Amino acid sequence: MPREHGHSPAEIAARIAAPAGRGYLRDVVYGAIDGAVTTFAIVAGVAGAALETKVILALGLANLLADGFSMAAGNYAGTKAERDDARRLARVERRHLAENPEGEQAEIREILRRKGLSGDVLEQAATQIAGDTAAAVALMLSDEYGLAPVAPRPLRAALATFAAFVGAGAVPLVPFVLGWGGRVHAGHGDDLGGVFYHRRRQKPVVRGALVALGP
Repeated sequence: MPREHGHSPAEIAARIAAPAGRGYLRDVVYGAIDGAVTTFAIVAGVAGAALETKVILALGLANLLADGFSMAAGNYAGTKAERDDARRLARVERRHLAENPEGEQAEIREILRRKGLSGDVLEQAATQIAGDTAAAVALMLSDEYGLAPVAPRPLRAALATFAAFVGAGAVPLVPFVLGWGGRVHAGHGDDLGGVFYHRRRQKPVVRGALVALGP
């Protein structure tokens, strides 16, 4: 079984010094689900109206670009607001450390006590952290406000959402690009039935979908 990460002193120091951050899995899942659902809804609607394939593709592509951009812009704005709020709270904590160091040290002591420290160790740790503004602010943001220790990156989050939206949203258009539009439209019910059937028989779901679409 491969290890997830090493525990040598050098590996620990490198990993803690440069944390990976929250990642972009949430942004990818968010974009992919919305992209697949909205594009499929548009394609199913216009295909049901018996419009030409080029019309279906035009509407599908328009949805990919417009809705994908909208999702990315919304995620960018939301992530940036989250980052800006964290920066505001950091300024508040720095001001509190300067104006009321005893009160902030008491808060740090309580946080550390809840982490299991006690006695002289607790007092020494609270005093040392309170004397380091950066460390004290980071501890307060994570344990008092529940914020992630690594700041989010709005642009990367937006790009991840847009790429996932376009990638997943393009899937319902593939049959029409390949000239299978009418066949896939007529076989939607059989496709779902095949998936359900193979799922109930504990066989691969993908196999069920392929069998339903096959000759």
